[in-house]
Amino acid sequence: MSHPVLVKAEKLIRGGDIVGAEAALVSLVDSEGDDALVVALDDFPAKDLLAVLRDFDSSRESVVNLLVSPEQFARAVVLERRYGDASHERLHGMINSVIFRADSDPGEFIEAICERQGGTEVLADYLAERAENVEHFFRTATFDHFADLDDSADGLTDEERLDALSDAADTHPFLSHSEVTDHDWMEVAWTLRYQHPEIFREVLQILRARARAEERQQAAAEQSGTATPPPLAGSEEESAL
Repeated sequence: MSHPVLVKAEKLIRGGDIVGAEAALVSLVDSEGDDALVVALDDFPAKDLLAVLRDFDSSRESVVNLLVSPEQFARAVVLERRYGDASHERLHGMINSVIFRADSDPGEFIEAICERQGGTEVLADYLAERAENVEHFFRTATFDHFADLDDSADGLTDEERLDALSDAADTHPFLSHSEVTDHDWMEVAWTLRYQHPEIFREVLQILRARARAEERQQAAAEQSGTATPPPLAGSEEESAL
């Protein structure tokens, strides 16, 4: 049977009181300790956990964000796509507040997310607004568009570059981790490239596929609007008057 606190939190969420639901969950920590909440969250519906996580970020912390396990977080965050948030602002806030919390290992959260169906797409959503920066980072190993770069890889095809992500030769970053410790998208991209290259490859391919689809859509829209309607009869004569 679900813990009474979970039952109360679920009812509050159904009523739209997310703050009250979060307070109910936190009360379990106050009465029984951190471990009690971690264990209880295993029985908390993913969609309800997501509702709480979406309402809090690094600017408005919650004990739930600080204690949720990688598996629990992954189970919830993959449902974010159902909200259809084109800006991915809530997703961005959630991921940053959870995976970069004190003493956490972002890689554990990334692995847990990508082990679930749709998880790689979630990471692509997270990086969607920075797709061009991620592409530049893939090609040059830096986020600086004006940096002096090693041109030894200039002759490589994209496939060769992608294959090289898993090679030992690519495990010596041009940028050190300390240079990208922003607890934001740059650190996520760096972690993917150097610690989870196969996931980085999949995310990059998703971002590229989306970019190609958008280009085709724009081209089709422009093509459909290129046909200039014929001038009205007498319009040339009238315009010359």
